[in-house]
Amino acid sequence: MTQTIKFISAKLNAWRRYRTSLRELYSLNDRELADLGIARWEIDEIARRSAGL
Repeated sequence: MTQTIKFISAKLNAWRRYRTSLRELYSLNDRELADLGIARWEIDEIARRSAGL
């Protein structure tokens, strides 16, 4: 039971990190994204990788 709770907690934390990354990256304008070397279409994949999903 404890491992199940830890697993669910880890997944929820990863999802929260993903959503936070998405929000932050989508708040940047195209110029700021370009300065970081990120295209707008890459945001989802970058957020997923950074969250470990």
